[in-house]
Amino acid sequence: MKVLKFGGTSVGSAERMKNLVSLINSNEPKIVVLSAMSGTTNSLVEIANALYVKENDKAKMLIDALEKKYESVLKELYSKESSLNKGKELVKNHFEFIRSFTLDMFTANEEKAILAQGELLSTAMVHFYLEEIGIDSVLLPALNFMRIDENDEPDMKYIEENLKTEINKHLAPSKSPPSWETLNSPSLKGKGGMGLLFITQGYICRNAFGEIDNLKRGGSDYTATIIGAALSAEEIQIWTDIDGMHNNDPRMVEKTFPVTELSFDEAAELAYFGAKILHPTCVLPAQKRKVPVRLLNTMQPQAKGTLITDKASTHRITAVAAKDGIIAIKIKSARMLLAYGFLRNVFEIFERYKTPIDMITTSEVAVSVTIDNDKNLDAIVKELQEFCSVEIDKEQSIVCVVGSFSADKQGYASRIFDALKNIPIRMISYGGSKNNVSILVETKHKKDALVALNKGLFNL
Repeated sequence: MKVLKFGGTSVGSAERMKNLVSLINSNEPKIVVLSAMSGTTNSLVEIANALYVKENDKAKMLIDALEKKYESVLKELYSKESSLNKGKELVKNHFEFIRSFTLDMFTANEEKAILAQGELLSTAMVHFYLEEIGIDSVLLPALNFMRIDENDEPDMKYIEENLKTEINKHLAPSKSPPSWETLNSPSLKGKGGMGLLFITQGYICRNAFGEIDNLKRGGSDYTATIIGAALSAEEIQIWTDIDGMHNNDPRMVEKTFPVTELSFDEAAELAYFGAKILHPTCVLPAQKRKVPVRLLNTMQPQAKGTLITDKASTHRITAVAAKDGIIAIKIKSARMLLAYGFLRNVFEIFERYKTPIDMITTSEVAVSVTIDNDKNLDAIVKELQEFCSVEIDKEQSIVCVVGSFSADKQGYASRIFDALKNIPIRMISYGGSKNNVSILVETKHKKDALVALNKGLFNL
């Protein structure tokens, strides 16, 4: 069985939904994970914000506008009166639910229930369209199996057990119905299989208390990799509007190209340090179960895209990414020289304020770190100043060169720094990972750094 995820643009209009069917209509068993229609989640957030401040009239206006958008899509999507009526009833029920919050108190729990409506709508609409054109599909409610624990992490044991239960409910009723394991049988691969098509919602879940919640970071991609890991799927496919993970940022650099193969570690580094096509959290479930992840382009479905596996290539520079919004903190103390416990005291402050550190460099009398969240910056600086001097540099960017840098291979550093010879560098992190060399530059120099690396490392 394969798991296929499609984002909001892939279900962003009636035409896109119809095009989607050509990508999922095959005889091999699959679970299709869908996001909300593009723009829906933002609209729902806007509605929730209005409800929070008791601007109910504004909320009603926003709800009416979003409902009309859906009604318009229904008319384009369905050609049969029966399908159109089902779609209208679906939309009516969901928007009546949303409107009900204009009549009562509104809390964070209600907001999460509102945000879930986008995925519930898009999956049902696609399911109804498949019914209309005679393609059998099963709607799997994600709220019946997707759950996070008290630490907001996926409850994998619960998910695995309940997902298999949900799948088994819908397998062909007979004296010996095929189990979900049958769907992964090698004998089915390439032979049409059971022809079972499951549709489910991305992003949404329940929390440890059974309340509607969401996966936050990574959203629907995270759902897809969790499901793929839970079922030990043959492959997880993430369909977007770009042909795989590129060797550099195509929004800022000309002549980039998709990387055909990546290791999980390389993909995670690129995602963490700025590659927008995939969130770093999403890689982990697939990596733990060694389920391949393929990044594909809905606009060019025949393109190879990028395959992410546990097979690591050696001796290569793979790609470059950049992360903005970085704050550099230089911590200096004359007493640091041979001072036992100094670094522990520093890091305990960041730990107390739950502020992760991206980069770190040290000297005999100073340590420099970077963070990407200034929420608790003032409090952190205040505590640090109790035993050292502190300098803050904002508007910084981390430029990350990713590859396989084995310790016995020479020349990587010289190639990287020769390419950056005309770029002012604030910090360097090399050796902490065999897959990553990180350089901190002022954000105003980021584009020049990316262009220089593209030319110096890839001859482009």
